[in-house]
Amino acid sequence: MKVLGNLGGVRSPSELGRKLEEHDYLADEGLAVACFLALRMGRPLFLEGEAGVGKTELAKTLAKVLDAPLIRLQCYEGLDAAQALYDWDFPRQLLHLKAAETAGVRDVGKLEDDLYDRRFLIRRPLLRAIEEPGSVLLVDEIDRADDEFEAFLLEVLSDFTISIPELGTIRAERPPVVIVTSNRTREVHDALKRRCLYHWLEHPSHEREVAIIRRRLPESTELLAEQVATAVHRLRGRDLLKPPGIAESLDWTEALLALGARELDPGLAAATLGAVLKYREDQQAALADWGRRPG
Repeated sequence: MKVLGNLGGVRSPSELGRKLEEHDYLADEGLAVACFLALRMGRPLFLEGEAGVGKTELAKTLAKVLDAPLIRLQCYEGLDAAQALYDWDFPRQLLHLKAAETAGVRDVGKLEDDLYDRRFLIRRPLLRAIEEPGSVLLVDEIDRADDEFEAFLLEVLSDFTISIPELGTIRAERPPVVIVTSNRTREVHDALKRRCLYHWLEHPSHEREVAIIRRRLPESTELLAEQVATAVHRLRGRDLLKPPGIAESLDWTEALLALGARELDPGLAAATLGAVLKYREDQQAALADWGRRPG
């Protein structure tokens, strides 16, 4: 079995869950097991789920647990290999070339070698992750990238080796811990999923959401956390354009606390609705619902 070197002293899923909790991330048993196996087997972890359920936050917290640098590759439409892997700093190369010519350097071969020196190499996230042993690589929202980039990423994740024509082959001394996330705005190819361990991240249960709110915002009263979690779970049950995630629950609670609230007053809730619902249609639906069932 291939074993990843950087386990951070973690010997079991339950221990990993406790270490994540020490950094205020409350993972359920299924997520702790999936994350532990990814570390133990040296496999990327593919996290799928709705926006705001804690996928990105897991990678950030895992980096803290492992005391490792977090390297984030934010995916978007049109992302290509050069933007994710490396590029050459052409303006600096041009300045170097002009300076060399001014100094009277005529050796073309030497000029070419100098132009493709490491000092002119711009390391993008994938190259940084390959070169920094034990790092945590977050490939965020892979579903936003194109099919071509997916195929390229699969190749990189297969052996963590890249070839730079001007410098040669670069191989990871110790592969990074890789977390790939998707909001499932489109289906990701099976080939990439097969390379990874997979976990679907659900919205937290009511009890876990209350615990998360109290852990992240200890100044919140038990009553306020209970009422926010109840209201958010009710909103998730409606047919909204963008159901609120745990991030919105925390934002809403923080907004209420900033206004001195100790419980979910209907007036304050309506006034702060922009912290939890980001579409006008969703806000109107919530207000209409609250009109029928105040508080």
